[in-house]
Amino acid sequence: MTDWIERAREVAAKLAVDAVERDHRGETPYQEVQLLKDNGLVTLLGPTEHGGGGQTWDTAYRVIREIAKADGSIGQLLGYHYLWAWAARLVATDEQVATVEELYTTGNLFFGGAVNPRDSDLTITEDGDSIVYNGHKSFSTGSRVSDLTVLEGVLEGTEDHIFAIVPSQQEGITFHDDWDNIGQRLTESGSVTIDNVRVPWASAAGYVDRKFRPLVYNTLNVPAIQLVFTNFYLGIAQGALETALAYTRDRTRAWPYGGDDKQAASEEWYILDGYGDLQAKLWAAEALADKAGAAISRVLHAPREELTPEARGEVAVLIAAAKQRTVDTGLEIATKIFELTGARASASKYGLDRFWRNLRTHSLHDPLPYKRREVGAYALLGEYPTPTWYT
Repeated sequence: MTDWIERAREVAAKLAVDAVERDHRGETPYQEVQLLKDNGLVTLLGPTEHGGGGQTWDTAYRVIREIAKADGSIGQLLGYHYLWAWAARLVATDEQVATVEELYTTGNLFFGGAVNPRDSDLTITEDGDSIVYNGHKSFSTGSRVSDLTVLEGVLEGTEDHIFAIVPSQQEGITFHDDWDNIGQRLTESGSVTIDNVRVPWASAAGYVDRKFRPLVYNTLNVPAIQLVFTNFYLGIAQGALETALAYTRDRTRAWPYGGDDKQAASEEWYILDGYGDLQAKLWAAEALADKAGAAISRVLHAPREELTPEARGEVAVLIAAAKQRTVDTGLEIATKIFELTGARASASKYGLDRFWRNLRTHSLHDPLPYKRREVGAYALLGEYPTPTWYT
Protein backbone atom coordinates (compact mmCIF):
# COMPACT_ATOMS: atom_id res chain seq x y z
CA MET A 1 0.00 0.00 0.00
CA THR A 2 2.77 2.44 0.95
CA ASP A 3 4.19 2.70 -2.58
CA TRP A 4 0.76 3.45 -4.03
CA ILE A 5 0.02 6.11 -1.43
CA GLU A 6 3.34 7.75 -2.20
CA ARG A 7 2.58 7.64 -5.93
CA ALA A 8 -0.80 9.25 -5.27
CA ARG A 9 0.89 11.98 -3.23
CA GLU A 10 3.23 12.73 -6.11
CA VAL A 11 0.27 13.06 -8.48
CA ALA A 12 -1.57 15.20 -5.93
CA ALA A 13 1.42 17.53 -5.65
CA LYS A 14 1.20 18.16 -9.39
CA LEU A 15 -2.55 18.73 -9.22
CA ALA A 16 -2.15 21.17 -6.33
CA VAL A 17 0.07 23.54 -8.31
CA ASP A 18 -2.80 25.08 -10.26
CA ALA A 19 -5.83 23.66 -8.44
CA VAL A 20 -7.26 27.09 -7.65
CA GLU A 21 -6.90 28.34 -11.22
CA ARG A 22 -8.40 25.16 -12.69
CA ASP A 23 -11.34 25.42 -10.31
CA HIS A 24 -11.93 28.98 -11.48
CA ARG A 25 -11.76 28.01 -15.16
CA GLY A 26 -13.95 24.94 -14.79
CA GLU A 27 -12.55 23.30 -17.91
CA THR A 28 -12.93 19.63 -18.80
CA PRO A 29 -10.06 17.84 -16.97
CA TYR A 30 -8.61 15.85 -19.87
CA GLN A 31 -5.02 16.44 -18.76
CA GLU A 32 -5.78 15.62 -15.14
CA VAL A 33 -7.34 12.26 -16.04
CA GLN A 34 -4.38 11.55 -18.32
CA LEU A 35 -2.10 12.23 -15.35
CA LEU A 36 -3.98 9.56 -13.38
CA LYS A 37 -3.56 7.17 -16.30
CA ASP A 38 0.12 7.90 -16.81
CA ASN A 39 0.86 7.14 -13.17
CA GLY A 40 -0.98 3.82 -13.08
CA LEU A 41 -3.71 4.96 -10.70
CA VAL A 42 -6.54 4.16 -13.13
CA THR A 43 -5.60 0.46 -13.19
CA LEU A 44 -4.74 0.17 -9.50
CA LEU A 45 -7.48 -2.46 -8.96
CA GLY A 46 -6.87 -4.18 -12.30
CA PRO A 47 -5.44 -7.71 -12.50
CA THR A 48 -1.65 -7.93 -12.52
CA GLU A 49 -1.71 -10.38 -15.43
CA HIS A 50 -3.05 -7.55 -17.61
CA GLY A 51 -0.67 -4.92 -16.26
CA GLY A 52 -2.84 -3.69 -13.40
CA GLY A 53 -1.82 -2.93 -9.85
CA GLY A 54 -3.66 -5.88 -8.32
CA GLN A 55 -4.35 -3.81 -5.21
CA THR A 56 -7.22 -4.04 -2.73
CA TRP A 57 -9.99 -1.60 -2.00
CA ASP A 58 -8.51 -0.32 1.25
CA THR A 59 -5.58 0.95 -0.83
CA ALA A 60 -7.93 2.43 -3.44
CA TYR A 61 -9.77 4.39 -0.77
CA ARG A 62 -6.53 5.85 0.56
CA VAL A 63 -5.47 6.82 -2.97
CA ILE A 64 -8.80 8.59 -3.55
CA ARG A 65 -8.23 10.53 -0.35
CA GLU A 66 -4.75 11.66 -1.36
CA ILE A 67 -5.92 12.90 -4.77
CA ALA A 68 -8.91 14.71 -3.24
CA LYS A 69 -6.60 16.62 -0.89
CA ALA A 70 -5.33 18.50 -3.92
CA ASP A 71 -8.49 18.51 -6.02
CA GLY A 72 -11.84 17.24 -4.80
CA SER A 73 -13.21 16.93 -8.33
CA ILE A 74 -10.40 14.66 -9.52
CA GLY A 75 -10.71 12.63 -6.33
CA GLN A 76 -14.39 12.10 -7.09
CA LEU A 77 -13.69 11.14 -10.69
CA LEU A 78 -11.11 8.57 -9.63
CA GLY A 79 -13.37 7.16 -6.92
CA TYR A 80 -16.31 6.78 -9.29
CA HIS A 81 -13.99 5.16 -11.81
CA TYR A 82 -12.92 2.55 -9.25
CA LEU A 83 -16.54 1.74 -8.42
CA TRP A 84 -17.58 1.40 -12.06
CA ALA A 85 -14.46 -0.58 -12.90
CA TRP A 86 -15.55 -2.98 -10.14
CA ALA A 87 -19.16 -3.04 -11.31
CA ALA A 88 -18.59 -6.18 -13.35
CA ARG A 89 -17.37 -8.04 -10.26
CA LEU A 90 -20.40 -6.85 -8.37
CA VAL A 91 -23.03 -8.19 -10.75
CA ALA A 92 -21.53 -9.90 -13.80
CA THR A 93 -20.71 -13.52 -14.54
CA ASP A 94 -17.15 -14.77 -14.14
CA GLU A 95 -16.65 -14.72 -17.90
CA GLN A 96 -17.96 -11.16 -18.19
CA VAL A 97 -15.74 -10.04 -15.31
CA ALA A 98 -12.66 -11.45 -17.03
CA THR A 99 -13.54 -9.71 -20.31
CA VAL A 100 -14.20 -6.30 -18.74
CA GLU A 101 -11.11 -6.35 -16.53
CA GLU A 102 -8.84 -7.32 -19.39
CA LEU A 103 -10.40 -4.60 -21.58
CA TYR A 104 -10.03 -1.69 -19.20
CA THR A 105 -6.71 -2.74 -17.68
CA THR A 106 -4.84 -3.41 -20.91
CA GLY A 107 -6.36 -0.30 -22.49
CA ASN A 108 -5.83 1.91 -19.40
CA LEU A 109 -9.44 3.02 -19.85
CA PHE A 110 -11.40 5.40 -17.63
CA PHE A 111 -14.99 4.79 -16.52
CA GLY A 112 -17.98 7.06 -16.16
CA GLY A 113 -21.52 6.13 -15.23
CA ALA A 114 -25.02 7.11 -16.32
CA VAL A 115 -26.70 5.61 -13.26
CA ASN A 116 -28.92 7.93 -11.22
CA PRO A 117 -31.68 6.21 -9.23
CA ARG A 118 -33.63 9.43 -8.67
CA ASP A 119 -34.27 9.72 -12.42
CA SER A 120 -36.56 7.46 -14.39
CA ASP A 121 -34.69 4.38 -15.51
CA LEU A 122 -33.45 4.09 -19.04
CA THR A 123 -35.82 2.00 -21.11
CA ILE A 124 -34.45 -1.25 -22.52
CA THR A 125 -36.07 -3.09 -25.42
CA GLU A 126 -35.13 -6.42 -26.96
CA ASP A 127 -34.08 -6.72 -30.58
CA GLY A 128 -33.06 -10.26 -31.41
CA ASP A 129 -29.78 -11.03 -29.67
CA SER A 130 -29.40 -7.42 -28.53
CA ILE A 131 -30.88 -5.07 -25.99
CA VAL A 132 -31.33 -1.38 -26.81
CA TYR A 133 -31.06 1.48 -24.27
CA ASN A 134 -32.97 4.75 -24.59
CA GLY A 135 -33.60 7.67 -22.23
CA HIS A 136 -32.12 10.59 -20.36
CA LYS A 137 -30.17 10.91 -17.10
CA SER A 138 -29.66 14.13 -15.14
CA PHE A 139 -26.12 13.21 -14.10
CA SER A 140 -23.35 11.26 -15.78
CA THR A 141 -20.19 11.85 -13.78
CA GLY A 142 -17.04 11.52 -15.84
CA SER A 143 -18.93 11.95 -19.10
CA ARG A 144 -16.52 13.54 -21.60
CA VAL A 145 -13.33 12.31 -19.90
CA SER A 146 -14.51 8.69 -19.82
CA ASP A 147 -13.63 5.93 -22.26
CA LEU A 148 -16.34 3.57 -21.01
CA THR A 149 -19.78 4.32 -19.57
CA VAL A 150 -21.90 2.12 -17.31
CA LEU A 151 -25.56 2.14 -18.32
CA GLU A 152 -28.48 0.89 -16.23
CA GLY A 153 -32.09 0.49 -17.24
CA VAL A 154 -35.22 -1.62 -16.95
CA LEU A 155 -36.26 -4.15 -19.54
CA GLU A 156 -39.58 -3.08 -21.03
CA GLY A 157 -42.54 -5.00 -19.63
CA THR A 158 -40.56 -6.33 -16.65
CA GLU A 159 -38.95 -5.11 -13.43
CA ASP A 160 -35.55 -6.44 -14.49
CA HIS A 161 -32.66 -3.98 -14.10
CA ILE A 162 -29.77 -4.52 -16.50
CA PHE A 163 -26.27 -3.02 -16.28
CA ALA A 164 -24.02 -2.85 -19.31
CA ILE A 165 -20.66 -1.28 -20.15
CA VAL A 166 -20.40 0.58 -23.45
CA PRO A 167 -17.91 2.88 -25.23
CA SER A 168 -18.50 6.49 -24.20
CA GLN A 169 -17.66 7.99 -27.58
CA GLN A 170 -20.41 6.79 -29.89
CA GLU A 171 -23.24 8.29 -31.89
CA GLY A 172 -25.95 7.14 -29.48
CA ILE A 173 -24.52 8.94 -26.42
CA THR A 174 -24.79 12.71 -26.12
CA PHE A 175 -23.17 14.33 -23.10
CA HIS A 176 -24.66 17.74 -22.37
CA ASP A 177 -22.49 20.60 -21.13
CA ASP A 178 -24.88 21.59 -18.32
CA TRP A 179 -22.97 20.90 -15.10
CA ASP A 180 -22.89 24.34 -13.43
CA ASN A 181 -22.83 23.80 -9.66
CA ILE A 182 -20.96 25.77 -7.02
CA GLY A 183 -18.61 22.88 -6.24
CA GLN A 184 -17.00 19.80 -7.76
CA ARG A 185 -16.83 21.85 -10.92
CA LEU A 186 -14.47 19.57 -12.83
CA THR A 187 -16.37 16.29 -12.42
CA GLU A 188 -18.16 16.46 -15.79
CA SER A 189 -21.40 15.52 -14.04
CA GLY A 190 -23.83 16.94 -16.57
CA SER A 191 -26.80 15.19 -18.11
CA VAL A 192 -26.73 12.59 -20.88
CA THR A 193 -29.10 11.40 -23.57
CA ILE A 194 -29.00 7.75 -24.60
CA ASP A 195 -30.39 7.10 -28.07
CA ASN A 196 -30.63 3.52 -29.35
CA VAL A 197 -27.42 2.26 -27.75
CA ARG A 198 -27.21 -1.43 -28.59
CA VAL A 199 -25.64 -4.07 -26.36
CA PRO A 200 -25.45 -7.82 -27.03
CA TRP A 201 -27.51 -9.88 -24.61
CA ALA A 202 -24.28 -11.71 -23.85
CA SER A 203 -22.91 -8.48 -22.33
CA ALA A 204 -25.89 -7.87 -20.02
CA ALA A 205 -24.12 -7.99 -16.66
CA GLY A 206 -24.95 -11.08 -14.64
CA TYR A 207 -27.51 -12.48 -17.06
CA VAL A 208 -27.37 -16.10 -18.19
CA ASP A 209 -29.95 -17.19 -20.77
CA ARG A 210 -31.55 -13.78 -20.20
CA LYS A 211 -32.09 -14.44 -16.49
CA PHE A 212 -30.24 -12.72 -13.63
CA ARG A 213 -28.76 -14.80 -10.84
CA PRO A 214 -28.77 -12.65 -7.68
CA LEU A 215 -26.25 -12.72 -4.83
CA VAL A 216 -26.01 -10.69 -1.63
CA TYR A 217 -22.66 -9.52 -3.04
CA ASN A 218 -24.56 -7.63 -5.77
CA THR A 219 -25.78 -5.17 -3.13
CA LEU A 220 -22.27 -4.04 -2.13
CA ASN A 221 -22.31 -1.39 -4.85
CA VAL A 222 -23.98 1.14 -2.57
CA PRO A 223 -21.80 0.69 0.55
CA ALA A 224 -18.73 0.67 -1.71
CA ILE A 225 -19.60 3.98 -3.35
CA GLN A 226 -20.79 5.55 -0.09
CA LEU A 227 -17.28 4.93 1.22
CA VAL A 228 -15.88 6.40 -2.00
CA PHE A 229 -17.86 9.53 -1.08
CA THR A 230 -16.53 9.40 2.46
CA ASN A 231 -12.93 9.23 1.33
CA PHE A 232 -12.98 12.08 -1.12
CA TYR A 233 -14.88 14.12 1.46
CA LEU A 234 -12.13 13.25 3.91
CA GLY A 235 -9.47 14.22 1.39
CA ILE A 236 -11.19 17.57 0.86
CA ALA A 237 -11.23 18.13 4.63
CA GLN A 238 -7.56 17.19 4.92
CA GLY A 239 -6.69 19.51 2.07
CA ALA A 240 -8.62 22.35 3.69
CA LEU A 241 -6.84 21.95 7.01
CA GLU A 242 -3.37 21.54 5.48
CA THR A 243 -3.88 24.58 3.24
CA ALA A 244 -5.11 26.68 6.15
CA LEU A 245 -2.22 25.63 8.37
CA ALA A 246 0.28 26.63 5.69
CA TYR A 247 -1.46 29.96 5.22
CA THR A 248 -1.40 30.69 8.95
CA ARG A 249 2.28 29.85 9.22
CA ASP A 250 3.14 32.15 6.33
CA ARG A 251 0.57 34.95 6.34
CA THR A 252 -1.80 35.17 9.31
CA ARG A 253 -0.99 38.05 11.63
CA ALA A 254 -1.27 38.10 15.41
CA TRP A 255 -4.09 40.22 16.86
CA PRO A 256 -2.59 43.38 18.38
CA TYR A 257 -5.47 44.30 20.71
CA GLY A 258 -5.69 41.31 23.02
CA GLY A 259 -3.91 42.82 26.00
CA ASP A 260 -1.09 40.25 25.78
CA ASP A 261 0.21 41.05 22.32
CA LYS A 262 1.88 38.18 20.46
CA GLN A 263 4.64 38.45 17.90
CA ALA A 264 3.25 35.76 15.61
CA ALA A 265 -0.11 34.16 14.87
CA SER A 266 1.37 30.79 15.89
CA GLU A 267 1.49 32.11 19.47
CA GLU A 268 -2.20 33.07 19.56
CA TRP A 269 -4.03 30.82 22.01
CA TYR A 270 -7.33 30.88 20.07
CA ILE A 271 -5.55 29.81 16.87
CA LEU A 272 -3.75 26.96 18.63
CA ASP A 273 -7.00 25.94 20.31
CA GLY A 274 -8.92 26.07 17.03
CA TYR A 275 -6.44 24.05 15.02
CA GLY A 276 -6.06 21.57 17.86
CA ASP A 277 -9.79 20.94 17.94
CA LEU A 278 -10.05 20.53 14.17
CA GLN A 279 -7.02 18.25 13.93
CA ALA A 280 -8.31 15.96 16.69
CA LYS A 281 -11.71 15.65 15.00
CA LEU A 282 -10.07 14.98 11.64
CA TRP A 283 -7.88 12.22 13.09
CA ALA A 284 -10.99 10.58 14.53
CA ALA A 285 -12.75 10.71 11.15
CA GLU A 286 -9.67 9.26 9.45
CA ALA A 287 -9.53 6.36 11.90
CA LEU A 288 -13.20 5.53 11.35
CA ALA A 289 -12.85 5.74 7.57
CA ASP A 290 -9.81 3.44 7.67
CA LYS A 291 -11.71 0.94 9.81
CA ALA A 292 -14.61 0.99 7.35
CA GLY A 293 -12.21 0.65 4.41
CA ALA A 294 -10.56 -2.42 5.89
CA ALA A 295 -13.96 -3.97 6.63
CA ILE A 296 -15.46 -3.58 3.17
CA SER A 297 -12.18 -4.48 1.49
CA ARG A 298 -12.29 -7.87 3.21
CA VAL A 299 -15.73 -8.70 1.83
CA LEU A 300 -15.17 -7.18 -1.60
CA HIS A 301 -12.13 -9.41 -2.13
CA ALA A 302 -13.67 -12.55 -0.59
CA PRO A 303 -15.52 -15.16 -2.69
CA ARG A 304 -18.77 -13.57 -3.86
CA GLU A 305 -20.95 -16.51 -2.83
CA GLU A 306 -19.83 -16.32 0.80
CA LEU A 307 -21.21 -12.90 1.70
CA THR A 308 -24.13 -13.06 4.16
CA PRO A 309 -26.80 -10.39 4.74
CA GLU A 310 -25.46 -9.96 8.28
CA ALA A 311 -21.89 -9.34 7.13
CA ARG A 312 -23.16 -6.91 4.54
CA GLY A 313 -25.20 -5.12 7.19
CA GLU A 314 -22.27 -4.72 9.57
CA VAL A 315 -20.20 -3.12 6.83
CA ALA A 316 -23.02 -0.83 5.71
CA VAL A 317 -23.55 0.50 9.24
CA LEU A 318 -19.86 1.19 9.73
CA ILE A 319 -19.73 3.10 6.43
CA ALA A 320 -22.84 5.10 7.36
CA ALA A 321 -21.12 6.11 10.60
CA ALA A 322 -17.90 7.05 8.81
CA LYS A 323 -19.78 9.12 6.25
CA GLN A 324 -21.76 11.15 8.75
CA ARG A 325 -18.72 11.83 10.91
CA THR A 326 -16.62 12.87 7.91
CA VAL A 327 -19.25 15.22 6.49
CA ASP A 328 -19.86 16.93 9.83
CA THR A 329 -16.15 17.26 10.55
CA GLY A 330 -15.29 18.34 7.00
CA LEU A 331 -17.90 21.09 6.88
CA GLU A 332 -16.77 22.34 10.28
CA ILE A 333 -13.16 22.47 9.11
CA ALA A 334 -14.01 24.13 5.80
CA THR A 335 -15.93 26.85 7.68
CA LYS A 336 -13.73 27.31 10.74
CA ILE A 337 -10.48 27.76 8.81
CA PHE A 338 -11.54 31.28 7.83
CA GLU A 339 -11.69 32.29 11.49
CA LEU A 340 -8.18 30.93 12.01
CA THR A 341 -6.53 32.25 8.85
CA GLY A 342 -7.97 35.76 9.00
CA ALA A 343 -9.81 38.18 6.76
CA ARG A 344 -7.20 38.37 4.03
CA ALA A 345 -7.47 34.61 3.47
CA SER A 346 -10.90 35.17 1.95
CA ALA A 347 -9.31 36.58 -1.21
CA SER A 348 -10.32 34.49 -4.20
CA LYS A 349 -6.71 33.97 -5.27
CA TYR A 350 -6.15 31.68 -2.28
CA GLY A 351 -9.16 29.50 -3.11
CA LEU A 352 -9.94 28.49 0.47
CA ASP A 353 -13.63 28.61 -0.38
CA ARG A 354 -13.33 25.71 -2.82
CA PHE A 355 -13.06 23.18 0.01
CA TRP A 356 -16.41 24.18 1.50
CA ARG A 357 -18.04 24.48 -1.94
CA ASN A 358 -16.83 21.05 -3.00
CA LEU A 359 -17.81 19.26 0.19
CA ARG A 360 -21.13 21.05 0.55
CA THR A 361 -22.10 20.32 -3.06
CA HIS A 362 -21.53 16.57 -3.08
CA SER A 363 -22.54 15.87 0.52
CA LEU A 364 -26.08 16.74 -0.57
CA HIS A 365 -26.05 13.60 -2.75
CA ASP A 366 -28.36 11.81 -0.30
CA PRO A 367 -29.71 13.12 3.03
CA LEU A 368 -27.22 12.64 5.86
CA PRO A 369 -29.95 12.23 8.52
CA TYR A 370 -30.83 8.90 6.91
CA LYS A 371 -27.28 7.71 7.58
CA ARG A 372 -27.63 8.74 11.21
CA ARG A 373 -30.92 6.87 11.38
CA GLU A 374 -29.28 3.73 10.00
CA VAL A 375 -26.64 3.86 12.71
CA GLY A 376 -29.26 4.64 15.36
CA ALA A 377 -31.47 1.72 14.32
CA TYR A 378 -28.46 -0.57 14.53
CA ALA A 379 -27.34 0.74 17.93
CA LEU A 380 -30.80 0.76 19.51
CA LEU A 381 -32.61 -2.07 17.77
CA GLY A 382 -29.87 -4.22 16.26
CA GLU A 383 -31.32 -3.61 12.79
CA TYR A 384 -29.24 -3.66 9.62
CA PRO A 385 -29.93 -1.23 6.76
CA THR A 386 -32.19 -2.72 4.13
CA PRO A 387 -30.35 -2.74 0.78
CA THR A 388 -31.71 -0.04 -1.53
CA TRP A 389 -30.20 2.23 -4.18
CA TYR A 390 -28.90 4.42 -1.33
CA THR A 391 -28.17 2.02 1.57
